[in-house]
Amino acid sequence: MKLSYSSLKDEDVFTMTDFSCNQSQHLLETDGLYKIIWNRMPTTSLKVDDYNVELKENEVIFCTPLNNLEIPMDNDSLVSFVFNKEFFCVQTHDEEVSCNGFLFFGSSEAPVIKLSSEDVNKFNTMKTMFEDDLKIKDYLQGEMLRSLLKRLLILSTRMAKQKMVDPNLSSGKFNVIREYNLLVEKHFRQMHQVKDYAKMLYKSPKTLSNLFLKYGNKTPLQYINDRIILEAKRLLLYSDKSNLEIAMELGYNDSSHFSKFFKKHEGQSPNAFKKSKMSLLSE
Repeated sequence: MKLSYSSLKDEDVFTMTDFSCNQSQHLLETDGLYKIIWNRMPTTSLKVDDYNVELKENEVIFCTPLNNLEIPMDNDSLVSFVFNKEFFCVQTHDEEVSCNGFLFFGSSEAPVIKLSSEDVNKFNTMKTMFEDDLKIKDYLQGEMLRSLLKRLLILSTRMAKQKMVDPNLSSGKFNVIREYNLLVEKHFRQMHQVKDYAKMLYKSPKTLSNLFLKYGNKTPLQYINDRIILEAKRLLLYSDKSNLEIAMELGYNDSSHFSKFFKKHEGQSPNAFKKSKMSLLSE
């Protein structure tokens, strides 16, 4: 299944697919695409960057253009909503949907939410509405699809907030967490300490730690470290840069400091990690 909308004039793209055909698999190799992937059947295995995800029935994963995805073609259990920033920019429309830095940011683990039975009904309704409008080829099609996507993002944000440790966290505190995530995404190559971000947010490191206790099971420092590790893995696997070049790009003065940090979090050196992953890819 693959239903698509595109506009050559605006270069915007929106597709609904299950990735079960060659054309939709090509989307996985296309740069600049956001992906909302809903699994409707028993567990489906995906690969996001270098780790495996067992997406259970009625779980939804949110991936940014940074995530490298591998999705099996021999299944029809997925419903995926794929779009580029020209179609809908989550940064520009942040005040409307509040998903930037929450559903979409550069964390090493793409967010996953579990749908309740009521949520599943809502997603099924959205799926039907998308299918209907993807079949109507007129000058209003793009705006109709954008409106539906905005609604889907708002619904998903509300659902995801209910899964937080404290779902009643005030909007102000919730926005501090989102802003922290976005600042990490922007500055993780230069800033490695929570105090650096706390200063930019006019908060104390302790205040941020307390907020993140209500948000989930990771500390503010873990978000920084995870983002650095994610970028390190991408550079190791998808570039020809040396360890020293990667270290310098990630804000380390020498490769030994970077290697020590990497081994502490991954249990192996950057070279060992790259060798093990490349051997698996060549099998």
